Amino acid sequence: MGLPLRMENLHAPTVPSGPSSRPLANGNAKQLSFAELQQKKVNMEAELKALGGVLDSHGVNMETPLITRDGFPRADIDVAQIRTTRSRIIHLKNDYKDLMNAIEKYLHEHFASLQDSGDVASISGATNQATMMGDSIPETLEVPFARVNSVVADSPAAAAGLKAGDQIRNFGYVNKSNNDDLKKVEECVQGNEGQRILVKLSRESDLGARQELQVYLTPQRNWGGRGLLGCHILPM
Repeated sequence: MGLPLRMENLHAPTVPSGPSSRPLANGNAKQLSFAELQQKKVNMEAELKALGGVLDSHGVNMETPLITRDGFPRADIDVAQIRTTRSRIIHLKNDYKDLMNAIEKYLHEHFASLQDSGDVASISGATNQATMMGDSIPETLEVPFARVNSVVADSPAAAAGLKAGDQIRNFGYVNKSNNDDLKKVEECVQGNEGQRILVKLSRESDLGARQELQVYLTPQRNWGGRGLLGCHILPM
């Protein structure tokens, strides 16, 4: 009779969600160059995708119970491997948030220095203005994977500076290779409510040329409309 009680939380991850308990691998992110931060981001995203594939191979996700209704470990899946995989995913997601904060800080400081020297242009008309990406940043542009179909006035998306027709290259950690038909965009939004997400856009100017922009989008409830963003995004 004692066994079910001891096993009732078997499906729970062994590492609690929250701040990472260890520094980012390969050194302090604050001491890395932008190119190194970007490479670390790519590596983390690749590992998260691979770990997600492990869970998919078992037909489970981060929330799937690993015990039967009687409180015993399920015999149809590798419980130990799933627990280890979930633990690693939680570690990586916490480290990924730290990494994105480091990248965001770097970009803030970089663009602040450019604005001080008058070398960067801004798109006016938004509270959180879309900023043109400086040529001095060693940036590899991702292929657009989504398009902004519409933006509701006075929404978080409008405040960030998104406009209908914008093509999305990056949405936080989501890009063309891992967006999973925009499912990862929804996951990113849900997991970052109240926190700024770096979004990289390509926008056609009035002269027909394309501008590369970045905005900081903050998903919010209670802004007066539906959803957390107030925009409609379609896959490309």
